[in-house]
Amino acid sequence: MQKLACVPHHVAIIPDGNRRWARARNLNTLFGHRAGFDRAVELAKAARDMGVHTLSIWAFSTENWDRGMREVSYLMRLYETMIDNYLKDAHKDGVRIIHLGRKDRIPKRLSKKIEQAEKETKHNNKHVLNICLDYGGQDEILRAMQSATKDTQDLAQLLDTKGQPYPLVDLLIRTSGEQRTSGLLLWQSAYAELYWEPAHFPDFTPEKLQNALFDYSRRRRRFGGDGAEIHLAFNPKIVAHLEIRFRHALAFEEGERFRDLTVRYIKEHYGLSKQLAIAAGADFAKALRYGKQQHWAQAKASLTILYGIIQKTIGLAFEPDFIASIEVDLWQKGNTEEKMQELLAEKFRISVLQAAQPARAAIQASELIKKQDFQSAQPYLEQFYTLLKERVA
Repeated sequence: MQKLACVPHHVAIIPDGNRRWARARNLNTLFGHRAGFDRAVELAKAARDMGVHTLSIWAFSTENWDRGMREVSYLMRLYETMIDNYLKDAHKDGVRIIHLGRKDRIPKRLSKKIEQAEKETKHNNKHVLNICLDYGGQDEILRAMQSATKDTQDLAQLLDTKGQPYPLVDLLIRTSGEQRTSGLLLWQSAYAELYWEPAHFPDFTPEKLQNALFDYSRRRRRFGGDGAEIHLAFNPKIVAHLEIRFRHALAFEEGERFRDLTVRYIKEHYGLSKQLAIAAGADFAKALRYGKQQHWAQAKASLTILYGIIQKTIGLAFEPDFIASIEVDLWQKGNTEEKMQELLAEKFRISVLQAAQPARAAIQASELIKKQDFQSAQPYLEQFYTLLKERVA
């Protein structure tokens, strides 16, 4: 499993699409809920393995009581089973189970199981699992305000997440292609990063969860202030011009000129000192030559050294070996917009969505460079570096 550069402390999931998943397979919708239940248990374990401390799953909203009695009764029985089956893992992995939501309307049998689970896991402190059951964000805030007194007016300490190590949501995921939060943890999600997953929840695998965490790890969270990262202050026209020149020199095997241009390119693009640019530029030149000769292992090794230097100097939280793997894969199998987006997102710590426009321009330039039409490629490269700078500046 690839190491994540930045793991969110608190992930909240709106598990949408259980019923649609079942209908698409000509199954009773209850089978969709069962599949979603099994997936939730699997994802809770996977999230812990990925380093997530707190996971909140919206099991049943305050509005879900409007559904049919048969469906509601089935869901309540499922939650009883979930509590019974999950307790063993909770004790083994140090998970504290906490119920978020109203406690006065759920069946007494389920309510007692929840209370017992909360009591038994109260002292577990490695992870938190918040089960949002009969939960609504507005309802939570109203309940908190109603319980406020002259001595307790800090709303955060009156919410259902009070006393938790990480009550504020870092990443909120909604499945099934829906793009709204519907009030889940309304107060706690004020600064949450949002991730919309097209798959229905039963198809939201641990691999898809990992993709969401990777996307999160690439985002820069400023919270209204300045980012902590060093900004790249390159001139797009100069960098594009230098790239055109060194690619022309590589194509026509102008050895000494090629080496000099790669050093100048690296210095201008990443803002390295002359000494570091010479070292990094030499490895970049080696990687490009190895790539031209289809010596992929050597190309990756040289790129890994290059990105190791850049990582230490620029301070971006990427994995040099992982970046090198993506780039060599691009060289080996051919450029695609999807792969280019992944490379740019991982290298410059931006989201895949933010990388879309720069990736498109980069691909257009690359196709022209392959045809050695360097003059036509330069405007696309200028566009690429301009769009990229807009994202990382």
